Amino acid sequence: MKKEQVRNKIAIVTGAGSGIGRHTTLALLKEGFTVVLAGRRIEMLEKTVSLWKAENQPMVIPTDVTAPDSVHSLFNQTMNTFGRLDLLFNNAGIGAPSIPIEELTYQQWRDVVDTNLTGAFLCTQEAFKIMKQQKPRGGRIINNGSISAHVPRPNSAPYTATKHAITGLTRSTSLDGRPFNIACGQIDVGNASTDMTKRMQKGVTQANGITASEPTMDADHVANAVVYMASLPLETNVQFMTVMATQMPYIGRG
Repeated sequence: MKKEQVRNKIAIVTGAGSGIGRHTTLALLKEGFTVVLAGRRIEMLEKTVSLWKAENQPMVIPTDVTAPDSVHSLFNQTMNTFGRLDLLFNNAGIGAPSIPIEELTYQQWRDVVDTNLTGAFLCTQEAFKIMKQQKPRGGRIINNGSISAHVPRPNSAPYTATKHAITGLTRSTSLDGRPFNIACGQIDVGNASTDMTKRMQKGVTQANGITASEPTMDADHVANAVVYMASLPLETNVQFMTVMATQMPYIGRG
């Protein structure tokens, strides 16, 4: 899709203040999307905005994706400002400490589930309400899954469980959205170079118990992949895409 065809398309990116969310926000802006940045920390969202110098300035809406009222406000403000929604990138996510499962606290479990899974569900609900009613009807939702949606790392039960659940949410959303021209796909990312993956270069526990460093890749490659998925016409969908550092231990992991 050419830039002039996406110039009036409105996108919401959650977790837009850092990592893949920041890289994807900038890539979508470069492609011509109008982007609404959502995240908990306004100073991080504003840092993302400061990296963009062109005319199509993004909009910042501080949002806690674990809170239904906050999520509703995000989508309500977006509609009041732009009148429609074409793309939702469910990207907000956190991990838990890499410790044995029996040492995890209930709150550590809940924090990951509430952010990674419940947050994506709440945003998807609000997007459906808009996309089913707007004219022209429809839109696209892209969920940020993970390599962990397929195979786990040691001591990663909360994160792995939520990413497996995101795959289920993606499938259900894709099916339920079909009658309303709402497309839903998922990008599963392995070792993009962000603050979350800095520890991998120092060494992380492998399935056989040893600690080893792992290669990473530029997060811009992930952002460009999301832009490709987002720029397709609604009659075409990338259902699942895996983007990973070529040499990372994924194939054969475990």
